[in-house]
Amino acid sequence: MQEEIENNDNEENEEELFEHYRFKVDLGQEVLRIDKFLLDRLPNTSRNKIQVAAKNGNIVVNGLVVKPNYRVKPKDEVAIVLPYPIREIELIAQNIPIEIIYEDESFVIVNKPFNMVVHPGYGNYTGTMVNALVYHFDNLPHRIQDYFGRPGLVHRLDKNTTGIMVVAKTEFALTNLAKQFYDRTTERRYHALVWGDIEQDGTVIGNIGRCLKNRKVMDVFPEGEYGKHAITHYKVLERFGLVTLIECKLETGRTHQIRAHLKSIGHPLFNDNEYGGDRIVRGTSHAKYKKFIENCFELLPGQALHAKTLGLRHPHTNEFLSFDSELNSGFAQIIEKWRKYVNDLE
Repeated sequence: MQEEIENNDNEENEEELFEHYRFKVDLGQEVLRIDKFLLDRLPNTSRNKIQVAAKNGNIVVNGLVVKPNYRVKPKDEVAIVLPYPIREIELIAQNIPIEIIYEDESFVIVNKPFNMVVHPGYGNYTGTMVNALVYHFDNLPHRIQDYFGRPGLVHRLDKNTTGIMVVAKTEFALTNLAKQFYDRTTERRYHALVWGDIEQDGTVIGNIGRCLKNRKVMDVFPEGEYGKHAITHYKVLERFGLVTLIECKLETGRTHQIRAHLKSIGHPLFNDNEYGGDRIVRGTSHAKYKKFIENCFELLPGQALHAKTLGLRHPHTNEFLSFDSELNSGFAQIIEKWRKYVNDLE
């Protein structure tokens, strides 16, 4: 039950959204079509899902992409990537406003608001972005023929992280996009306001794993000791002396990656209540400054982190598309307040 609670609020945890299976074919295996071979070995998977995966290049044998009619042979090494199966929770359609940046027959790009859980789970069965999307899909003027009854998630954002997300509308798009995220060929950039004056651009490399003292948060560990390999690049966008606006580019998609990595180098996200950013980390103890920080916290009751841009290839045309999202009003107001604060000091 605890895992349900912890996994429901993941930042960008692609490793939990995909299944990556590998098989070494036995010496006594009869020659058999690969879709039949995989169907006999994968739980809760239909032949159609396997064939769609093959069409998207998600099935590899001995390092080469194969078609559904490939016949496996003894000693073959078979690998397949599938979208993570959705938990068996009834998806209730709810007329909740959502900002749609782009939409076609394959997917939608949304700008997720603050304080919204992405998908139903333990303690959050309604009011999620998926509940809103089910309603939207069900009420489209022209329902697409291969709409498969639910929004297809290939990545997630924290409840209190805002910004851009892609959601598949068809089985084909879901499998294709899942492969892009798994292969890390998408381009994702975040804007974050962090405590402290970051002097120069840089990169954080460190394994991300559950904190050994508090399982609800993640921690950074030396490579090879514990957790999963993670890389975050960051560059300075604007300095305010006591805080810095930066852009983060992810090479990996671990749970709370940006939040944990930046805390590990002494720059927790502004107002991040789980990673030590919801207090005065830099600055004076003067009442006026304290009041200024409290006013900023009230504008955005959560970490100052926004998924700004997303680049991906269209599942059908293979055209590379790039999408941008506006900062939520609270984040934007905080930046303006810091600009004014710095100007008033000069």
